[in-house]
Amino acid sequence: MTQFSVINPATQEVVKSYDAATDEQIEQALASAQKTYTEWARTTTVAERAALAQRLAELFDERKDELGEIINREMGKPLEQAVGEAEFSGAIVKAFADNAEKWLADEEIEVEDGLRSFVRHQGLGVILGIMPWNYPYYQVARFAAPNIILGNTVILKHASQCPESALALEQLFLDAGFPEGAYVNVFASHDQLSTMIADDRVQGVSLTGSERAGAIVAEQAGRALKKCVLELGGSDVFYVTDDVADLDAAVEYAVGGRMENTGQACNGSKRIVVADKVFDAFAEKFNAAINGQSYESGDFGPMSSDGATKTLTEQVGKAIEQGAEVLVGNNEPQGNVYTPTVLGGITPTMDVHSEELFGPVAQLYKVSSDDEAIELANSSPYGLGSVVMCDDLERAEKIGDRLDVGMVFINASGLEGADVPFGGVKKSGYGRELGKGGMLEFANKKLFRFAE
Repeated sequence: MTQFSVINPATQEVVKSYDAATDEQIEQALASAQKTYTEWARTTTVAERAALAQRLAELFDERKDELGEIINREMGKPLEQAVGEAEFSGAIVKAFADNAEKWLADEEIEVEDGLRSFVRHQGLGVILGIMPWNYPYYQVARFAAPNIILGNTVILKHASQCPESALALEQLFLDAGFPEGAYVNVFASHDQLSTMIADDRVQGVSLTGSERAGAIVAEQAGRALKKCVLELGGSDVFYVTDDVADLDAAVEYAVGGRMENTGQACNGSKRIVVADKVFDAFAEKFNAAINGQSYESGDFGPMSSDGATKTLTEQVGKAIEQGAEVLVGNNEPQGNVYTPTVLGGITPTMDVHSEELFGPVAQLYKVSSDDEAIELANSSPYGLGSVVMCDDLERAEKIGDRLDVGMVFINASGLEGADVPFGGVKKSGYGRELGKGGMLEFANKKLFRFAE
């Protein structure tokens, strides 16, 4: 049975299927990536590799419409958002290319003995990337581009429902001028991934995906003494304090934070937490805005797959059974089109209180103080991002300081950037992507010391 298939979630039509990799093809991928690391990555300069990345960034933009159509049929992302993802992916690649020489410059160290000492950042070798379906280009761009510019080579296993975008990405790297073996796509099975992680030619592994997948990869990487970066789930809090004067803006950001990518974003604003003083006014506006989201107008798309729809429906159904109140929505999807939903009345005893809802479902909470909001936020097993809407910026910063998360966005959602780090704590994983920190995750930080 073919493992990698494009199944349009809007129509449930099987568009195209691809054969899974043979063990011989996996060996060829490993050998090619290792050879290119030795013969190309170790013999070219950062500037030379960054120049190829500049061309890659241009290709993302030149082919954005074609790329957008691919993921629209693969995982249902509304076309405008899909094209936007291709554009942002190009911006990410360009940011790494523009900043590479500065971020990878030798770092002089002041030392007590006065000897000249510096750290030089170099590649490690072949890095395995295991990427998800929800942002088929963005996730790959932010992993692959910095590693190849740094001097690594990359083997990429994409999600099984994204084979067409996986092949389009591989072609982009080749067309930009990177040699064969710099970026290698493989339609690998779980067993084949385990084989690659254990292989001595692979020096590290980066996974973006579920908590369960992250635990498996981390265990395998640990046994093989390989570093890994894990970007896993999230149940981010969007906190509206009692001093927010512009509730319309807060609602707009809350809706955007929850509905981006049809709610299928690891750092989407999933728990909307509102101070009691402004709760009623905010809730009325927020619920109306969520209720006004239109599938026909392209505000959101279908869920990515039958399985994703089934999982979300079961989670919401269980929440209702346990006493949660449906404020907006009906938990009755039509095919894979799930009506945007707001749940209220959630208590710590309910399963949904500690789960990640990966779809267009918001949880709405009322709190009486910053302390209560912070306690609620930190009660989650996840710790990816957060949004604090607060007119007092000093207060907002103090709130953010107490949140157990990797990112705090103040007075807006969607503040991700191509050159700022992204990542979380707790069961949201570890390590960072994007920015200088992301470029150095799989770097050999090599020390040089000179005797007098």
